[in-house]
Amino acid sequence: MENFLTGYSGHEHEHLAALNEVPTPAPLLCEADAELFASLALNCLRVSFNYRHFMDDDSSDVTKEPGFQLLDRIVNICSKYNTDSGLSRVLFWEFRDFQGRAIQLWTPGPMPGIPSSRHTTRSTSRQTPSTRGPSRGTIGWKRPFEPLTQAKCCSSTATRTPWTVRHLTLQTLPNAVYSCHDYSMTGFPLPEQYKGTEAREKKLRVSFERRVKLMRGAGVPIWNSELGPVYRDPRTDADAAETNAKRFALLREQLAIYRACGGVSWSIWPYKDVGCQGMVYLDPESPHMRLMRPFVEKKQRLGLDSWACAGKTQLHALVYQPLISKPKDVVPEHLRQKKYPKIWTFDRQVERVARECLMSEYLGWKLAEAFEGKTEEELEELAGSFALEKCLRRDGLSWIPQMDTRVPLTKGKKGASVELG
Repeated sequence: MENFLTGYSGHEHEHLAALNEVPTPAPLLCEADAELFASLALNCLRVSFNYRHFMDDDSSDVTKEPGFQLLDRIVNICSKYNTDSGLSRVLFWEFRDFQGRAIQLWTPGPMPGIPSSRHTTRSTSRQTPSTRGPSRGTIGWKRPFEPLTQAKCCSSTATRTPWTVRHLTLQTLPNAVYSCHDYSMTGFPLPEQYKGTEAREKKLRVSFERRVKLMRGAGVPIWNSELGPVYRDPRTDADAAETNAKRFALLREQLAIYRACGGVSWSIWPYKDVGCQGMVYLDPESPHMRLMRPFVEKKQRLGLDSWACAGKTQLHALVYQPLISKPKDVVPEHLRQKKYPKIWTFDRQVERVARECLMSEYLGWKLAEAFEGKTEEELEELAGSFALEKCLRRDGLSWIPQMDTRVPLTKGKKGASVELG
């Protein structure tokens, strides 16, 4: 679960370790959630699992049955309603052991009954080194267990598309879908906001076409596996209503582009969170938010999340720029963008390590102190804040996708979905 969704800082495994194995609360996804998806005509739910749900680092040959039980529970709930690390880089492609563990999880032995289920597996070449290339890594990793996945839909997302993969020729696998992310920077807390001008609409279309160029060239279905702006909180931002109206307009225009392209499948990101971006979000007066609010506000003031939930321009100038300036002067200018990913500036590299990793880890320990002494009943009450009946719905965000899923298409077929972080 990403940090901006539930409020912690840094990385999830650090958060869980800091909580010192607090008893696991009730699952996040319940039947009411699946029923809501179905009512909106959404037909796909993406749930993020970590390999630690299924394996222990100290005993990688032993699988954890509770992890599969949790996955089975989600699959069964959705089928009832016909809804089908602490480092600064992702290391999946760096270590063959990680790839081997993923293949091990796909063998029939540890997962009896799973091959008959309709679900999606997704490998994300989020930070694949350019020397290996996302295509080589993805194809090579999937070949050993390709026969096991023929009854399913395997998806591969190159998150840094088009910058790292636009030069590649896609070697498609049978029964595979490749996806992109189509975020617009005008949907984030940056100076330039979306305006429904002809020039802006053209820029959105050009950006989308660039991101799906590989899929068009390979003749495979197009799936935008993530889109959606972030939203402002009217309790803390006097201009929230005006800003959010612009971001709803941006989302409407993106969905119009997908319809005009013959029916592109898309996934709204995410379904449920603490108020940043979700279609459903926690009540600000819920037990969880009352406990978390001081920490979340501090986290935003320090800009600890990499995801743009708050403007960071002033914060950068006051807090982090002094930390960056001296080291930057030492590094020759022609080397400042040599480190992967090369589209990042030197400033961004330092921010990633100092702000999003180091500072986040320190404050993560502070967050854990808020849970000290909680009884199991109190923890259950906190987890209950995520129950749909206790959450608030972002009506504009629910209505826009619903209108899109109800529109008949004249060409092709389209899938629409929501993603659970």
